[in-house]
Amino acid sequence: MTEKLLGPLSKRPWTERWLTRLLGAALSSAAYLLCLPWDLRNRPESPGSITETTSMTVVGVTALAVCLLLLAAYFGLRDALAWPLLVVAAPPITLMYVAFHTRPEPPDASLWPLAWAFSTLVIAAGVLVTGSVARRFKEDTGDSMEGLVLAHHHNQP
Repeated sequence: MTEKLLGPLSKRPWTERWLTRLLGAALSSAAYLLCLPWDLRNRPESPGSITETTSMTVVGVTALAVCLLLLAAYFGLRDALAWPLLVVAAPPITLMYVAFHTRPEPPDASLWPLAWAFSTLVIAAGVLVTGSVARRFKEDTGDSMEGLVLAHHHNQP
């Protein structure tokens, strides 16, 4: 059972690989929606104020970061390096884009493209670094060329 949950996805049947990736994307999306709920009633805090209400909290952002990093470590351990970006980072980045893009904007200026770009960079970098670190703990699959080089070196007269 441990092999099925922690073994490389490349050795699993294609249906299991894709279902695992879809489940990961669903968990990533759910974490975003639970930790940073959308308040579609964005409105000024008081009449004439330029500061809007927000449903984001420090606890929510921290919980989202922990969830995404755990998912990135899991997929970094089990799959190729690009998959954590697609499975873990892409869903919240896409949902954030939709949330920012559908907000009513003040007519003079909007900072959401800059906030989205910064958040995208932070999420993608965090997932990529976590996935890379998790890959270091991956079991050796025997694909390494080191054994061949050493065996060839020892067999020479």
